[in-house]
Amino acid sequence: MSSNPSRPVPPANTGSALLNWISDTSLRLVQLERRFDPFFRPAFDAVLRDPLTKLTTALINLKRPNEGLKLAEEKQLPDEDAYLDSIIDSFSQQMKLLWQPGKVERGGNTKTHGIVRGEFIVHDNLPESFRHGIYAQPQTYRAWVRFSGPGPYITPDIDDVGFMSISVKLMGVPGPKLMDDEQFTQDMFGVSTPTFVTPDTRANAQLQQESLKNTQLYYFINCHRPHVLDLIMQSLWIKTQSSPLEAPYFSCVPYLLGEGQAMQYSFWPKSKKRTPIPNLPCRPPDDYLRQAMVATLEKEDVELDVRVQIQTDPHLMPIENNAVLWPERLSPRVSVATLRIPKQKFDSPAQMEFAKRLSYNPWHCIPEHRPLGNQNRARRRMYAKLSQLRQTMNAVPHYEPTGDEVFE
Repeated sequence: MSSNPSRPVPPANTGSALLNWISDTSLRLVQLERRFDPFFRPAFDAVLRDPLTKLTTALINLKRPNEGLKLAEEKQLPDEDAYLDSIIDSFSQQMKLLWQPGKVERGGNTKTHGIVRGEFIVHDNLPESFRHGIYAQPQTYRAWVRFSGPGPYITPDIDDVGFMSISVKLMGVPGPKLMDDEQFTQDMFGVSTPTFVTPDTRANAQLQQESLKNTQLYYFINCHRPHVLDLIMQSLWIKTQSSPLEAPYFSCVPYLLGEGQAMQYSFWPKSKKRTPIPNLPCRPPDDYLRQAMVATLEKEDVELDVRVQIQTDPHLMPIENNAVLWPERLSPRVSVATLRIPKQKFDSPAQMEFAKRLSYNPWHCIPEHRPLGNQNRARRRMYAKLSQLRQTMNAVPHYEPTGDEVFE
Protein backbone atom coordinates (compact mmCIF):
# COMPACT_ATOMS: atom_id res chain seq x y z
CA MET A 1 0.00 0.00 0.00
CA SER A 2 1.56 3.30 -1.09
CA SER A 3 0.85 6.82 0.08
CA ASN A 4 -1.36 9.04 -2.01
CA PRO A 5 0.34 12.02 -3.67
CA SER A 6 -0.68 15.60 -3.07
CA ARG A 7 -3.30 16.94 -5.44
CA PRO A 8 -5.52 20.03 -5.72
CA VAL A 9 -8.80 20.30 -3.83
CA PRO A 10 -11.59 18.98 -6.08
CA PRO A 11 -13.80 21.69 -7.61
CA ALA A 12 -17.06 22.66 -5.94
CA ASN A 13 -20.06 20.58 -6.89
CA THR A 14 -23.22 22.39 -5.79
CA GLY A 15 -25.20 22.06 -9.01
CA SER A 16 -24.97 25.83 -9.49
CA ALA A 17 -22.27 27.30 -11.73
CA LEU A 18 -22.38 30.60 -9.81
CA LEU A 19 -22.08 29.00 -6.36
CA ASN A 20 -19.28 26.78 -7.62
CA TRP A 21 -17.39 29.80 -8.99
CA ILE A 22 -17.77 31.75 -5.72
CA SER A 23 -16.52 28.81 -3.66
CA ASP A 24 -13.60 27.95 -5.94
CA THR A 25 -12.55 31.58 -6.30
CA SER A 26 -12.68 32.13 -2.52
CA LEU A 27 -10.45 29.11 -2.00
CA ARG A 28 -7.93 30.36 -4.57
CA LEU A 29 -7.82 33.75 -2.82
CA VAL A 30 -7.13 32.05 0.52
CA GLN A 31 -4.37 30.00 -1.08
CA LEU A 32 -2.86 33.18 -2.56
CA GLU A 33 -2.96 34.88 0.84
CA ARG A 34 -1.07 31.92 2.34
CA ARG A 35 1.94 32.84 0.17
CA PHE A 36 2.18 36.29 1.82
CA ASP A 37 0.83 35.49 5.29
CA PRO A 38 4.24 34.96 6.98
CA PHE A 39 5.35 38.49 6.07
CA PHE A 40 2.66 40.17 8.22
CA ARG A 41 1.20 37.46 10.48
CA PRO A 42 3.74 37.72 13.34
CA ALA A 43 2.90 41.42 13.82
CA PHE A 44 -0.84 40.74 13.54
CA ASP A 45 -0.66 37.95 16.11
CA ALA A 46 1.39 40.04 18.53
CA VAL A 47 -0.93 43.07 18.45
CA LEU A 48 -4.41 42.05 17.33
CA ARG A 49 -5.06 38.31 17.56
CA ASP A 50 -5.71 38.01 21.29
CA PRO A 51 -7.93 41.14 21.61
CA LEU A 52 -9.96 40.06 18.57
CA THR A 53 -10.22 36.53 19.96
CA LYS A 54 -11.65 37.90 23.23
CA LEU A 55 -14.10 40.13 21.35
CA THR A 56 -15.27 37.28 19.13
CA THR A 57 -15.71 35.02 22.16
CA ALA A 58 -17.79 37.71 23.87
CA LEU A 59 -20.03 38.06 20.79
CA ILE A 60 -20.50 34.28 20.62
CA ASN A 61 -21.45 34.19 24.29
CA LEU A 62 -24.01 36.99 23.83
CA LYS A 63 -26.05 34.61 21.66
CA ARG A 64 -25.88 31.70 24.11
CA PRO A 65 -28.52 31.15 26.81
CA ASN A 66 -27.33 30.11 30.24
CA GLU A 67 -28.74 26.61 30.69
CA GLY A 68 -27.88 26.42 34.37
CA LEU A 69 -25.71 23.32 34.09
CA LYS A 70 -23.31 22.23 36.81
CA LEU A 71 -19.58 21.75 36.50
CA ALA A 72 -18.76 18.78 34.23
CA GLU A 73 -22.48 18.26 33.56
CA GLU A 74 -23.51 17.03 30.12
CA LYS A 75 -26.81 17.59 28.31
CA GLN A 76 -27.97 15.50 25.37
CA LEU A 77 -28.81 17.39 22.19
CA PRO A 78 -32.21 16.81 20.58
CA ASP A 79 -31.79 14.38 17.65
CA GLU A 80 -28.13 13.84 18.54
CA ASP A 81 -28.04 10.32 17.08
CA ALA A 82 -29.58 11.51 13.80
CA TYR A 83 -26.88 14.17 13.41
CA LEU A 84 -24.23 11.55 14.11
CA ASP A 85 -25.70 9.23 11.47
CA SER A 86 -25.58 12.09 8.97
CA ILE A 87 -21.93 12.86 9.80
CA ILE A 88 -20.87 9.23 9.39
CA ASP A 89 -22.78 8.96 6.11
CA SER A 90 -21.17 12.14 4.70
CA PHE A 91 -17.66 11.08 5.69
CA SER A 92 -18.16 7.57 4.30
CA GLN A 93 -19.43 8.87 0.96
CA GLN A 94 -16.56 11.32 0.67
CA MET A 95 -13.87 8.76 1.55
CA LYS A 96 -15.23 6.40 -1.11
CA LEU A 97 -15.29 9.23 -3.68
CA LEU A 98 -11.77 10.45 -2.93
CA TRP A 99 -9.81 7.20 -2.47
CA GLN A 100 -9.44 3.86 -4.18
CA PRO A 101 -9.46 0.58 -2.18
CA GLY A 102 -5.99 -0.09 -0.82
CA LYS A 103 -5.21 3.63 -0.59
CA VAL A 104 -8.03 4.95 1.59
CA GLU A 105 -7.02 7.81 3.87
CA ARG A 106 -8.62 9.12 7.06
CA GLY A 107 -11.76 11.21 6.65
CA GLY A 108 -10.30 14.08 8.68
CA ASN A 109 -6.79 15.12 9.73
CA THR A 110 -5.93 13.31 6.53
CA LYS A 111 -2.40 14.12 5.44
CA THR A 112 0.28 12.54 7.62
CA HIS A 113 3.23 14.89 8.08
CA GLY A 114 4.93 12.30 10.24
CA ILE A 115 4.50 9.72 12.97
CA VAL A 116 7.22 9.83 15.59
CA ARG A 117 8.25 8.18 18.84
CA GLY A 118 7.73 10.22 21.96
CA GLU A 119 7.74 10.18 25.74
CA PHE A 120 4.93 11.65 27.86
CA ILE A 121 6.57 12.68 31.14
CA VAL A 122 4.17 13.53 33.99
CA HIS A 123 5.53 16.20 36.32
CA ASP A 124 6.11 15.81 40.02
CA ASN A 125 4.44 17.94 42.74
CA LEU A 126 1.24 18.74 40.80
CA PRO A 127 -1.57 20.46 42.72
CA GLU A 128 -3.97 17.98 44.31
CA SER A 129 -6.85 18.85 41.96
CA PHE A 130 -4.74 17.80 38.95
CA ARG A 131 -3.59 14.44 40.33
CA HIS A 132 -6.09 12.14 38.64
CA GLY A 133 -5.77 9.43 36.01
CA ILE A 134 -2.52 9.59 34.08
CA TYR A 135 -1.49 12.63 36.15
CA ALA A 136 -1.91 10.89 39.50
CA GLN A 137 1.82 10.40 40.00
CA PRO A 138 5.06 11.27 38.17
CA GLN A 139 5.77 8.68 35.49
CA THR A 140 6.74 8.34 31.83
CA TYR A 141 4.66 6.74 29.08
CA ARG A 142 5.95 5.82 25.65
CA ALA A 143 3.92 7.35 22.84
CA TRP A 144 3.33 7.33 19.11
CA VAL A 145 2.69 10.90 17.99
CA ARG A 146 1.07 11.61 14.62
CA PHE A 147 1.22 15.12 13.12
CA SER A 148 -1.23 15.75 10.30
CA GLY A 149 -2.86 18.28 8.01
CA PRO A 150 -6.54 19.21 7.85
CA GLY A 151 -8.27 16.99 5.32
CA PRO A 152 -10.40 15.56 3.92
CA TYR A 153 -7.95 16.02 1.04
CA ILE A 154 -4.20 15.58 0.60
CA THR A 155 -2.97 18.83 -0.88
CA PRO A 156 0.39 20.58 -1.18
CA ASP A 157 1.04 22.10 2.24
CA ILE A 158 0.86 25.69 1.03
CA ASP A 159 -2.62 25.02 -0.40
CA ASP A 160 -4.27 23.75 2.77
CA VAL A 161 -6.24 26.07 5.05
CA GLY A 162 -3.39 26.63 7.51
CA PHE A 163 -4.48 24.11 10.11
CA MET A 164 -2.62 21.20 11.73
CA SER A 165 -3.40 18.49 14.26
CA ILE A 166 -1.65 16.20 16.71
CA SER A 167 -2.70 12.72 17.85
CA VAL A 168 -0.89 11.17 20.79
CA LYS A 169 -1.23 7.49 21.67
CA LEU A 170 0.18 6.73 25.10
CA MET A 171 1.12 3.09 25.68
CA GLY A 172 1.42 1.01 28.82
CA VAL A 173 -1.46 2.81 30.55
CA PRO A 174 -2.89 0.44 33.19
CA GLY A 175 -6.51 0.02 34.19
CA PRO A 176 -9.85 -0.60 32.47
CA LYS A 177 -10.60 1.27 29.23
CA LEU A 178 -13.85 2.69 27.88
CA MET A 179 -13.36 0.86 24.56
CA ASP A 180 -12.33 -2.77 24.49
CA ASP A 181 -10.49 -2.85 21.14
CA GLU A 182 -7.30 -1.60 22.83
CA GLN A 183 -6.18 -2.59 26.31
CA PHE A 184 -3.19 -0.42 27.21
CA THR A 185 -3.54 2.88 25.33
CA GLN A 186 -4.72 6.39 26.12
CA ASP A 187 -5.32 8.64 23.10
CA MET A 188 -5.07 12.44 23.12
CA PHE A 189 -5.88 14.95 20.39
CA GLY A 190 -5.19 18.57 19.56
CA VAL A 191 -5.67 21.04 16.71
CA SER A 192 -3.87 24.30 16.04
CA THR A 193 -6.94 26.47 16.71
CA PRO A 194 -8.09 26.95 20.34
CA THR A 195 -11.74 26.32 19.50
CA PHE A 196 -13.32 23.60 17.39
CA VAL A 197 -14.53 24.40 13.90
CA THR A 198 -18.13 23.51 14.86
CA PRO A 199 -19.94 24.16 18.15
CA ASP A 200 -21.83 20.85 18.21
CA THR A 201 -22.84 17.79 16.17
CA ARG A 202 -25.85 19.56 14.67
CA ALA A 203 -23.50 22.09 13.10
CA ASN A 204 -20.94 19.41 12.27
CA ALA A 205 -23.53 17.50 10.27
CA GLN A 206 -24.13 20.69 8.28
CA LEU A 207 -20.39 21.17 7.72
CA GLN A 208 -19.91 17.61 6.46
CA GLN A 209 -22.77 17.97 4.00
CA GLU A 210 -21.05 21.02 2.54
CA SER A 211 -17.68 19.23 2.60
CA LEU A 212 -19.19 16.44 0.52
CA LYS A 213 -19.78 19.08 -2.17
CA ASN A 214 -16.29 20.59 -1.62
CA THR A 215 -17.91 23.85 -0.51
CA GLN A 216 -17.00 24.21 3.17
CA LEU A 217 -17.36 28.00 2.78
CA TYR A 218 -21.14 27.65 2.65
CA TYR A 219 -21.22 26.06 6.08
CA PHE A 220 -19.96 29.35 7.51
CA ILE A 221 -21.77 31.75 5.17
CA ASN A 222 -25.37 30.92 4.31
CA CYS A 223 -28.85 32.31 4.85
CA HIS A 224 -30.22 29.48 6.96
CA ARG A 225 -27.74 28.66 9.75
CA PRO A 226 -24.71 30.95 9.35
CA HIS A 227 -21.59 30.55 11.47
CA VAL A 228 -19.83 33.81 10.71
CA LEU A 229 -18.41 34.29 14.21
CA ASP A 230 -17.00 30.76 14.11
CA LEU A 231 -15.38 31.63 10.77
CA ILE A 232 -13.81 34.73 12.32
CA MET A 233 -12.50 32.74 15.29
CA GLN A 234 -10.95 30.10 13.05
CA SER A 235 -9.48 32.73 10.73
CA LEU A 236 -7.71 34.42 13.64
CA TRP A 237 -5.71 31.26 14.28
CA ILE A 238 -5.25 29.44 10.97
CA LYS A 239 -2.20 30.64 9.09
CA THR A 240 0.73 29.52 6.96
CA GLN A 241 2.48 27.05 9.25
CA SER A 242 6.26 26.72 9.53
CA SER A 243 6.53 23.22 11.04
CA PRO A 244 4.24 20.78 12.86
CA LEU A 245 6.74 20.89 15.73
CA GLU A 246 6.39 24.68 16.13
CA ALA A 247 2.65 25.21 16.74
CA PRO A 248 0.48 24.95 19.85
CA TYR A 249 -2.33 22.39 19.80
CA PHE A 250 -5.61 22.52 21.74
CA SER A 251 -8.01 19.74 22.69
CA CYS A 252 -10.99 22.14 22.09
CA VAL A 253 -13.32 19.57 23.65
CA PRO A 254 -13.51 18.65 27.35
CA TYR A 255 -12.62 15.52 29.28
CA LEU A 256 -12.95 14.41 32.86
CA LEU A 257 -10.10 15.04 35.24
CA GLY A 258 -11.38 12.72 37.90
CA GLU A 259 -15.07 12.41 38.74
CA GLY A 260 -17.02 15.68 38.71
CA GLN A 261 -14.19 17.80 37.25
CA ALA A 262 -13.82 18.78 33.58
CA MET A 263 -10.68 19.89 31.77
CA GLN A 264 -9.27 20.84 28.41
CA TYR A 265 -5.61 20.28 27.59
CA SER A 266 -3.11 21.76 25.18
CA PHE A 267 0.42 21.23 23.84
CA TRP A 268 2.85 24.17 23.61
CA PRO A 269 6.28 24.01 21.91
CA LYS A 270 9.01 25.04 24.34
CA SER A 271 11.27 26.38 21.61
CA LYS A 272 10.49 29.76 20.03
CA LYS A 273 12.45 28.87 16.89
CA ARG A 274 10.60 29.11 13.59
CA THR A 275 11.73 27.31 10.45
CA PRO A 276 11.83 29.57 7.37
CA ILE A 277 9.33 28.51 4.71
CA PRO A 278 11.24 28.00 1.46
CA ASN A 279 10.56 29.96 -1.73
CA LEU A 280 7.81 32.29 -0.52
CA PRO A 281 6.01 34.10 -2.03
CA CYS A 282 6.62 31.55 -4.77
CA ARG A 283 5.62 27.93 -4.30
CA PRO A 284 7.31 25.86 -1.54
CA PRO A 285 7.77 22.08 -1.93
CA ASP A 286 4.52 20.14 -1.61
CA ASP A 287 5.64 18.52 1.67
CA TYR A 288 7.69 21.33 3.19
CA LEU A 289 6.10 20.76 6.62
CA ARG A 290 7.37 17.19 6.74
CA GLN A 291 10.76 18.35 5.50
CA ALA A 292 10.90 20.86 8.37
CA MET A 293 10.18 18.05 10.84
CA VAL A 294 12.87 15.87 9.28
CA ALA A 295 15.47 18.65 9.46
CA THR A 296 14.72 19.44 13.11
CA LEU A 297 14.64 15.84 14.38
CA GLU A 298 17.86 15.01 12.54
CA LYS A 299 19.76 17.33 14.88
CA GLU A 300 17.82 17.83 18.13
CA ASP A 301 15.11 16.72 20.52
CA VAL A 302 11.81 18.61 20.66
CA GLU A 303 9.71 19.21 23.77
CA LEU A 304 6.11 20.36 24.08
CA ASP A 305 4.66 21.59 27.38
CA VAL A 306 1.38 19.82 28.21
CA ARG A 307 -1.04 22.15 30.01
CA VAL A 308 -4.40 21.44 31.63
CA GLN A 309 -7.20 23.98 32.15
CA ILE A 310 -9.89 23.06 34.69
CA GLN A 311 -13.49 24.16 34.14
CA THR A 312 -14.57 26.66 36.80
CA ASP A 313 -17.63 28.27 35.16
CA PRO A 314 -20.24 25.98 33.52
CA HIS A 315 -21.58 28.72 31.22
CA LEU A 316 -18.45 30.58 30.10
CA MET A 317 -16.51 27.30 29.88
CA PRO A 318 -19.21 25.10 28.30
CA ILE A 319 -19.17 21.34 27.86
CA GLU A 320 -21.63 21.09 24.96
CA ASN A 321 -20.48 24.06 22.83
CA ASN A 322 -16.92 23.62 21.58
CA ALA A 323 -16.76 26.89 19.60
CA VAL A 324 -16.38 28.86 22.85
CA LEU A 325 -12.86 29.59 24.07
CA TRP A 326 -12.41 28.84 27.76
CA PRO A 327 -11.00 32.08 29.25
CA GLU A 328 -7.71 31.88 31.09
CA ARG A 329 -8.79 34.69 33.41
CA LEU A 330 -11.24 32.20 34.94
CA SER A 331 -8.85 29.25 34.92
CA PRO A 332 -5.20 29.42 33.86
CA ARG A 333 -3.55 26.63 31.90
CA VAL A 334 -1.26 24.71 34.27
CA SER A 335 1.81 22.76 33.10
CA VAL A 336 1.34 19.09 34.04
CA ALA A 337 3.61 17.10 31.70
CA THR A 338 6.19 17.25 28.93
CA LEU A 339 5.79 15.55 25.57
CA ARG A 340 9.36 14.83 24.53
CA ILE A 341 10.11 13.83 20.94
CA PRO A 342 13.70 12.60 20.80
CA LYS A 343 16.01 13.12 17.87
CA GLN A 344 15.15 10.44 15.30
CA LYS A 345 14.67 9.47 11.66
CA PHE A 346 10.99 8.86 10.95
CA ASP A 347 10.31 9.37 7.24
CA SER A 348 11.06 5.87 5.94
CA PRO A 349 8.25 4.45 3.77
CA ALA A 350 7.64 1.68 6.32
CA GLN A 351 7.18 4.09 9.21
CA MET A 352 4.96 6.43 7.20
CA GLU A 353 2.80 3.44 6.25
CA PHE A 354 2.65 2.45 9.93
CA ALA A 355 0.54 5.56 10.54
CA LYS A 356 -2.20 3.99 8.43
CA ARG A 357 -2.35 0.96 10.70
CA LEU A 358 -3.17 2.95 13.81
CA SER A 359 -6.64 3.94 14.98
CA TYR A 360 -6.93 6.93 17.27
CA ASN A 361 -10.12 7.41 19.30
CA PRO A 362 -10.65 9.64 22.36
CA TRP A 363 -12.55 6.75 23.94
CA HIS A 364 -9.32 4.75 24.07
CA CYS A 365 -9.01 6.01 27.62
CA ILE A 366 -9.39 5.27 31.29
CA PRO A 367 -12.65 6.30 33.04
CA GLU A 368 -10.91 9.14 34.90
CA HIS A 369 -10.54 10.95 31.56
CA ARG A 370 -13.88 10.11 29.96
CA PRO A 371 -14.61 12.38 26.97
CA LEU A 372 -17.38 14.92 27.61
CA GLY A 373 -19.90 16.72 25.38
CA ASN A 374 -21.91 15.89 22.28
CA GLN A 375 -18.99 16.03 19.81
CA ASN A 376 -16.96 13.71 22.00
CA ARG A 377 -19.92 11.37 22.35
CA ALA A 378 -20.17 11.37 18.56
CA ARG A 379 -16.48 10.63 18.15
CA ARG A 380 -16.81 7.24 19.85
CA ARG A 381 -18.97 5.71 17.12
CA MET A 382 -17.85 7.98 14.28
CA TYR A 383 -14.12 7.33 14.69
CA ALA A 384 -14.70 3.61 15.14
CA LYS A 385 -16.94 3.33 12.05
CA LEU A 386 -14.66 5.37 9.80
CA SER A 387 -11.57 3.55 11.03
CA GLN A 388 -13.25 0.23 10.29
CA LEU A 389 -14.23 1.47 6.81
CA ARG A 390 -10.67 2.60 6.07
CA GLN A 391 -9.08 -0.59 7.37
CA THR A 392 -11.58 -2.83 5.58
CA MET A 393 -11.08 -1.07 2.24
CA ASN A 394 -7.31 -1.24 2.73
CA ALA A 395 -7.39 -4.87 3.98
CA VAL A 396 -5.47 -3.79 7.10
CA PRO A 397 -6.55 -5.24 10.47
CA HIS A 398 -6.86 -3.18 13.63
CA TYR A 399 -3.55 -2.94 15.46
CA GLU A 400 -2.71 -1.88 19.00
CA PRO A 401 0.91 -0.68 19.17
CA THR A 402 3.31 -1.48 21.99
CA GLY A 403 6.13 0.95 21.29
CA ASP A 404 8.48 -1.90 20.37
CA GLU A 405 7.82 -1.54 16.63
CA VAL A 406 10.91 -1.49 14.43
CA PHE A 407 11.09 -0.21 10.83
CA GLU A 408 13.66 -0.66 8.12
